[in-house]
Amino acid sequence: MKLTQLTHLRAVALMVVVTLMWSTAGVVARQLESARSFEVTFWRSLFTALSLLVLLPFFQGRVVFFRMRQGGPAFWLSGLCWSVMFTAFMVALTLTTVANVLVMMALGPFITALLARVFIGHRIPARTWLAIAMAGLGIAWMYGGQTDLASRLDGTLVALLVPLAGACNWTVVQHSRSHGQKIDLVPAVLLGALISSLATLPLALPFSATPHDIALLALLGLFQLAIPCVLAVLCASVLKAPEVALLALLEVIFGILLAWFGANEVPGASVLTGGALVIGALVVNELIGWRQRS
Repeated sequence: MKLTQLTHLRAVALMVVVTLMWSTAGVVARQLESARSFEVTFWRSLFTALSLLVLLPFFQGRVVFFRMRQGGPAFWLSGLCWSVMFTAFMVALTLTTVANVLVMMALGPFITALLARVFIGHRIPARTWLAIAMAGLGIAWMYGGQTDLASRLDGTLVALLVPLAGACNWTVVQHSRSHGQKIDLVPAVLLGALISSLATLPLALPFSATPHDIALLALLGLFQLAIPCVLAVLCASVLKAPEVALLALLEVIFGILLAWFGANEVPGASVLTGGALVIGALVVNELIGWRQRS
């Protein structure tokens, strides 16, 4: 799809489809027969890389590989951040519930705001500080009533690496662009997938995945990461940043619902209440900021 053909309404609709594709990871991971932890990450990252090796030349031409070879430190750091996100997300899903992982990921805008304030001097408005406090209360409520806190906390801490790496990625990109550099995020996704697959290969051995598992992880690599990441970049060229941030929250809702109905993973009352507080804080913060900028 050409950018000139992507209207605002189509970009919104496409972004909804993207979040739905992203949200399938949890329910699909619950259908795996024997693959676990780092092996799950290895296969998904490998198939993501293979898919992007086909998709990138289709969307951007073969020149994309030349641009990757010419990428500077910021490009490589962005790829490293993507690799942490890919790895931590799938490992976290093997340690805790889908709902816990997705709510942690929803903290990305808050963590990004904090890092941007520390490293590139972006001012944090009072509404964002209030939203951060509300989200903190929501997280405390989520885990305060859980009896198996120790096991859930391991997965939660791993899941927290996803928004941390995402925030670092965004901060690096913003800092580089403010200094006249341009980072193409889609090739950085390919680099991240390659790093993730290479880094997790030794930890994934010996392989235990069945052909059924490999088929599911191949579908995740193509339809849950490679295709939606390319489409998200197209949408981001049309939509404003607050719109993308709000629409991306649909991944949390879709993911919890899919795991609920598709894998019988019923979220507890404290997770639903605390998660709603986190999401509500995000929505209010983004809506107010969007209105002020308008």
